[in-house]
Amino acid sequence: MMIFCYLQEKDVFEKYYKQHLAKRLLSGKTVSDDAERSLIVKLKTACGYQYTSKLEGMFTDMKTSQDTMQGFCSSHPELTDGPTLVVQVLTTGSWPTQPSITCHLPFEMSALCEKFRSYYLGIHTGRRLSWQTNMGTADIKAIFGKGQKHELNVSTYQMCILMLFNNADRLSYKEIEQVTAIPASDLKRCLQSMACVKGKNVLRKEPMSKDIGEDDSFFVNEKFASKFYKVKVGTVVAQKESEPEKQETRQRVEEDRKPQIEAAVVRIMKSRKVLDHNNIIAEVTKQLQSRFLANPTEIKKRIESLIEREFLERDNSDRKMYRYLA
Repeated sequence: MMIFCYLQEKDVFEKYYKQHLAKRLLSGKTVSDDAERSLIVKLKTACGYQYTSKLEGMFTDMKTSQDTMQGFCSSHPELTDGPTLVVQVLTTGSWPTQPSITCHLPFEMSALCEKFRSYYLGIHTGRRLSWQTNMGTADIKAIFGKGQKHELNVSTYQMCILMLFNNADRLSYKEIEQVTAIPASDLKRCLQSMACVKGKNVLRKEPMSKDIGEDDSFFVNEKFASKFYKVKVGTVVAQKESEPEKQETRQRVEEDRKPQIEAAVVRIMKSRKVLDHNNIIAEVTKQLQSRFLANPTEIKKRIESLIEREFLERDNSDRKMYRYLA
């Protein structure tokens, strides 16, 4: 927390912290909920309620989801025999924004998802559910050559791929892409993780290479063996954030700053009624310095926007003076 206090762009820290917290919560990798909550309390003390409200909302969603799943299982006792489904219902505004890309789930899972949708919308009117299949995980029981049994922990995308081999011995890359509708970049990473990583290669590919090509074909690795019954098959990911991802994060931060700057300007002008340009810049910068260092150029743009929307007006005799319009 001592280092945090010296950060000038605390809103950028919040963006990255929220992304990592979301991954920990959804994958069940939090070492301790108490430790996570303790840090959030410290952040709230340092930056105020608004800074941590979305982080606290993420924990609320996790608890609410547990209660929702208990209700769903109680209302569908017949589901205990087949595949099981665990759903985390995430409030759109609280969690990091994700592109809503849905792949074609296996029939067994899509039927379960529809049952959950009907149950959830039946008890919550006016809400809309969209599946974030790119954020899910699955546990699959698999039998390899010589009857060797394993439980594979995979992503939802990887589950969709593996389930295809229940009805086919060999599949081409294009066939998998067409049936699953998984985005090409994610599909290549998933196949690379399952066919090219030593010790996790539950699939084999032809021709053998480290990269996935559109002319490759895949089949189950009957010789797969592991000393562990449970095997976690990860997904190959970039070790660090790419330049376009950095720019996208920065752009989202800049968009989030606009309403905060406007709110600060309105608060100041509402109390002062009349103020010159330089003093507005100074006071807005002072008000927002606990979250970020406001750019004077951006403050000027937000003032112009407020004038256009008739929150403020320029003084007729002095163009550097602004008046608040009630």
